[in-house]
Amino acid sequence: MTTVFAVANQKGGVGKTTSSVNLAASLAATRKKVLLVDIDPQGNATTGSGVDKFDTDYTIYDVLCDEVPTEQAIVATPEDSGFDLITANGDLTAAEVQLLDMKSREFRLRNALARIRDRYDYILIDCPPSLNMLTVNALTAADSVIVPIQCEYYALEGLTALMNTIEKIRTVLNPKLHIGGLLRTMYDPRNSLSNDVSNQLISHFGDKVYRTIIPRNVRLAEAPSHGAPVITYDPKSRGAVSYLALAGEILRREQALKNQPAAAS
Repeated sequence: MTTVFAVANQKGGVGKTTSSVNLAASLAATRKKVLLVDIDPQGNATTGSGVDKFDTDYTIYDVLCDEVPTEQAIVATPEDSGFDLITANGDLTAAEVQLLDMKSREFRLRNALARIRDRYDYILIDCPPSLNMLTVNALTAADSVIVPIQCEYYALEGLTALMNTIEKIRTVLNPKLHIGGLLRTMYDPRNSLSNDVSNQLISHFGDKVYRTIIPRNVRLAEAPSHGAPVITYDPKSRGAVSYLALAGEILRREQALKNQPAAAS
């Protein structure tokens, strides 16, 4: 059973792409089949995965707007990363406008992924830092949303808008959509504001907040410039250990959800 995660937050600089790439690699390290879909026109998830965003035959733009078969757009990341990728680059900026005039515009990504969904255990979608038609497509295609949050004041402000959007998508377009978890990123325990915001998140969202915390980590910040997830760049770093822990937590949560019907009966 495939689970599709949208990694989303309209606020930039909170660790969406870092989390998408490193969670994909960490899930792949547990021998899961993983596809990462980059739908951010900046294409940072593509380059951070070690793939040249201008040197692939097809990108997610071609899939969404030109109806190129999804399987033709899938590329392999370097062998030590272990996951597949659908790339993005600046061409995707045009898709934001083109989608507005297309039939079933909110469902283009969901329909595209339906062709290849059964090939994977997990599909991760790295969303752009805005609540535009690309993000709507991701949320409509997803089963669950992972929300990376930097523990600072403004992060809480933006969270309300995102939650409202997710609820609207759930009500109108995708009834099965739910919050998979809130992921605290770039966390510095020495900072009292980080601790305060973290406590507020737990107070408001309870067990929706992942126990795993992603720390501020130099090796984690360096890894994208080397075109590699941190678990291949420096597998012993705190960043690598944290994302492996997150993958384990997600797998345990998924297993618990699958066991619920059996427990109820």
